[in-house]
Amino acid sequence: MRMKPTNVVMESFQLAGKNALVTGSRKGLGAAIALALAQAGANVGCHGKSADSAGVPEAIRAIGRKSFYVAGDVSDGAACSQLIATTVSEFGSIDILVNNAGMIWREPALEFSMESWGEVIAVNLTSVFRLSQLAAREMVAKKQGGKIVHLASVLSFQGGILVPAYAAAKGGVAQLTKAMANEWAKERINVNAIAPGYMVTDNTTQIREDASRNAKILERIPAGRWGQPEDLAGAAVFLCSAASNYVHGHILTVDGGWLGR
Repeated sequence: MRMKPTNVVMESFQLAGKNALVTGSRKGLGAAIALALAQAGANVGCHGKSADSAGVPEAIRAIGRKSFYVAGDVSDGAACSQLIATTVSEFGSIDILVNNAGMIWREPALEFSMESWGEVIAVNLTSVFRLSQLAAREMVAKKQGGKIVHLASVLSFQGGILVPAYAAAKGGVAQLTKAMANEWAKERINVNAIAPGYMVTDNTTQIREDASRNAKILERIPAGRWGQPEDLAGAAVFLCSAASNYVHGHILTVDGGWLGR
C-alpha cells in the first residue's frame, strides 16, 4: 500500500497557541528552554530572581510570541502564586510549566548549615511542588490537559560531592515527577523531567575553573565536552508538545552519556 506524505510528526512538535511559564529563565538553561518553546510557537512567560530580565522576553517577542517577566524568589509561596496568576492573566491560560529555577550550595556534609539546607530544599524542591500544584489546578479546571516539566539532574541518581542538599532535592524532584504523573495522567496532564548532566552555567563555574576536577569530569563524559544550555532545547520541546502525549513520569537524561559510563 502506498502511503501519502504527511506532516503529522512535524506538527506534533509544534506549540502554536500554547501558553508557557519557565521559571529561572533569565539566563542559562531556563533562557535556552524559554527561547526554544517560543521558536516552536508558544507564548512564554519568564522569571528570575533579579529585577533585570536580561533581554529574554524581548528576544521572545522578536520571534513573534507574547512574553512577560516577573521577578521573585520561588522559595516564597506568594511569589509562586503570583507567577501562575500572572501567566493566566497575561495569556488567558497556562498550558505548559517548566520548573527550572534552582540553586546549589557546596559544602561538606559535616559543615553544612541547616539554613543552607533549608534554602536549597525550598528553591529546588518545595517550589516545584507549589508551582506544579497551582498550575495543575488551572489545567484541571480548563479540562484541556497540559504539560509540566521539572528540571532534575544526574544527581537525581547519584550522590555527588559536597552537595548533600542539592542531591537530596534533585532526588526528590525525580520521585515527585513520578508521583504527580501517577495522579494527573488521567487529567491529560503529562508530568516529566529533564535530567541535565554537567552543563556550562553559573552553577558549575567553580568546578569548571578547577583544572583537576574539570579534567576528571571531561574524562568521564563520552561526548567529550560540557553540555551547553541549547542542548536541552529538543528535549524540552518534545516533553512540552503533543509528541510526548503518551510519556508520563519519565526522567529524560541529557548528559552526553555520563550516566552510561
